[in-house]
Formats: sequence, C-alpha cells, structure tokens
Amino acid sequence: MSFEFTKWQGTGNDFVLIDCMNRSEEPYVAAAQEICDRHYGIGADGILLVLPSDKADIRMRIINADGSEAEMCGNGIRCFARYVYEAGHVTGDAFTVETGAGILVPKIIKENGNISMIEVDMGEPVLEGDKIPVAGYGMNRVINEEIQVQGKTFKMTCVSMGNPHCVVFVEDAENFPIYELGRFFETHEKFPRKTNTEFVQVMDRQHLRMRVWERGAAVTLACGTGSCATLTAAVLNGLADRRAEVQLDGGRLVIEWNEQDNHLYMTGPALQVFSGTYPLQD
Repeated sequence: MSFEFTKWQGTGNDFVLIDCMNRSEEPYVAAAQEICDRHYGIGADGILLVLPSDKADIRMRIINADGSEAEMCGNGIRCFARYVYEAGHVTGDAFTVETGAGILVPKIIKENGNISMIEVDMGEPVLEGDKIPVAGYGMNRVINEEIQVQGKTFKMTCVSMGNPHCVVFVEDAENFPIYELGRFFETHEKFPRKTNTEFVQVMDRQHLRMRVWERGAAVTLACGTGSCATLTAAVLNGLADRRAEVQLDGGRLVIEWNEQDNHLYMTGPALQVFSGTYPLQD
C-alpha cells in the first residue's frame, strides 16, 4: 500500500504529515516506527495525522517515532496548522484544532500577504503535581524540587502543557550530558507517564537556551510545548520575564505567558520540506 505525504519541520522538529480526512489513519499509526526510521523509512520525529472533528474545526493526532501517541506537540501543531490552512480544510486565519490536550487555537501570521509565522494559543499551564503527573506532590506545585538521577542531584520544576515536562536549569546547556542522562529523566519513577525533559540555561531575563530530551523521541532539535514549559518554569523561579525568546538547537521560538488570561502563546515558523509517495511494507 502506497500513500501520499508531506514532510514538514518547525525549528528543526520534523514530521511526516498524512491527510486522513477521507481515509482511515490506523495503518499509519501501526507503521509509525517504519515511517519515522531515518535509515529505512522517510525519517521524522513523529507523524501528524489530519482528521475530521466533531468538537473543533479539525483534529490532529501525533504518533511519536517509537510508535507511542503524544497528547500534544507545539512544533507539530504549527506545521499542522499551516498545512490545513493551505489545503483549504479550514477557513479564516484563526481556527480550532482538537488535540489530545484539548482544543487549541492556531493563528496564521502574514507579512505582505505571505505566511511568515504561526502563533498558537497553547492554553494554561498545569502546575499541580497529580495533574502533570509527578508522583509524591499531590496537588502542590513542583517548583525547584530535588530529583536524584544517576547518583546526581538536580533541581526540577514540572509543568504540563497537555503533556508532562520536567525543566532543569543548568549552567551550560550546550555541554550538558543530555545523551547520557536524558533517558534516565524520561523513565524516572517520579513520572508515572514518563516525561519530556528540558535542560535550560538562562542567558538573561528575555533569552533562554534550551535543549530537550523528548518522551518517545529522545533528543530533538526543538520542542514547542517544552519551550512553553521552559518559560513557565523560568517565571515561577523568578529567572525570566513573561515574554522571552527560547533558543533551541533548531531555531528560535517566542513564548509569552499572558498575565490577563494565564494562557501561553507560542510563535514560530513552519515549513514544508518536500512531498512524496511512500510504499508501506506488507
């Protein structure tokens, strides 16, 4: 069975997007690992599935490279939003998207009539331990709390953006041993649903340098929900203003934690890389 796809990237976080408005998504869910394999498949951090919705204008499903399903992906929803806008699946520059983390609202930003950026209202951050979830904190916030990983003590601040994040502030993000330690944070016993982990260096109150180990995908070039969690954690720890630029391995995102509605707004690029037809293995 062959299928058509488009390949997208948002600040280096890359996705295979499959339009399932008129076909079942299940074959692609089952074949996610094959499709995302960078040597034997198309290669991607995950799959974005375009689906009809009875709750919003349109629905997005996200399947990670390891075959697990993610509730949300910030870079993914920007790519998804641009595709469905350009494909004519939605009308208007702002529209609603059903995700595993609830209904979110992307907005197309244009300069001189051309799409330049995508802004997404990412909703409110969830800060209560049981809701993130983080074991042992009940309904208390998890701010600057100790965590033991591979015999070392780190300070974590935990946030859910519909998916769990553990933010760790470090002195040098570039040289932090993320490949050696990332998986031990992801699978730590404190995180019953595993976790994404952001290692963050504060450059100044309006600039944060972040590297990410994503649940189900390992090290990636960027993470949109992780950037939102990063700014939230920095504000909660008194380290940043409520609007800041987050520098990722794959590019920059602007994140704002709005004081009026308590929502986080993420603004960044989304670009189609190529399109093609792929034969699924029997």
